[in-house]
Amino acid sequence: MIMNQHAGYVSIIGRPNVGKSTLMNRLIGQKISITSSKPQTTRHAITGIYTDHYCQAIFIDTPGLHKAEHSALNRHLNKTATSSLEMADVILFMVEALKFTPDDELALKRLKYIEKPVILVVNKVDHIKNKEELFPFLSEMMSKHQFVECLPISALDDKQMKLVVKSLTHYLPEQAFLFSEDEITTASSSFLASEVLREKLTRRLNQELPYALTVEIESFEEEAELIRINAVVWVERETQKGIVIGKNGTTLKEASTQARQDLEKLYDKKVFLKAFVKVRQGWSDDERSLNALGYMGTEL
Repeated sequence: MIMNQHAGYVSIIGRPNVGKSTLMNRLIGQKISITSSKPQTTRHAITGIYTDHYCQAIFIDTPGLHKAEHSALNRHLNKTATSSLEMADVILFMVEALKFTPDDELALKRLKYIEKPVILVVNKVDHIKNKEELFPFLSEMMSKHQFVECLPISALDDKQMKLVVKSLTHYLPEQAFLFSEDEITTASSSFLASEVLREKLTRRLNQELPYALTVEIESFEEEAELIRINAVVWVERETQKGIVIGKNGTTLKEASTQARQDLEKLYDKKVFLKAFVKVRQGWSDDERSLNALGYMGTEL
């Protein structure tokens, strides 16, 4: 072990669509967690591993905490986000500059009895033209909880990502690294494939049905120069099937092509991706279906 080497788990907590996935991806320098302008895009606790000479931070990107629990999937998302706090050594509580909503309040309440260092991360400060407007907001936020630090950042600024890592190093346990230095995630290759395709479909379908679909990988075969992937896109109603496929199959075809291109960069191999759309009635509000589709387990 190198002297003063620090390693541990960092849970990123906040309301939906506050920038948690973008933050983790920028911190580790690789796209592991999918992003979208739609809330609740992240549905699992996904780990991204950052390693430098002195620090190894295993980031846990969690689903956004939200008040609405209308379905089994919603309840699962909140449970997943909350359970990540139990294993974290440090917590990043993320809010958006000059915004504090009821969902932010809900996320903050989950920290009330957590006796671990919590760093307040205020994202999207680059959107605020008059920076003096930030000071009252930062002061008010710091009064809401015993945060150990406050970091105003833009998750798109690599220099500020270094400041986040520097702050984390002070609070992570002094111990040997928990993973090899070339590992960047604990998620399986097939899981990442399902998430990338789901991201492309979510972005393309926008308002239509991002929450009614999920992706399951039926087969993932890795050869020397090629990876063959067969995926099923599950929707809840027959009428949604045509929306996902699109006119003359264009929506599914274009999303699959974009996913394949991203996966080839991620795996550094050629990828053959074939996707089909199937109906599983009411899957998002059925715990047996959620279990069958891999939602009730953990990616940690």
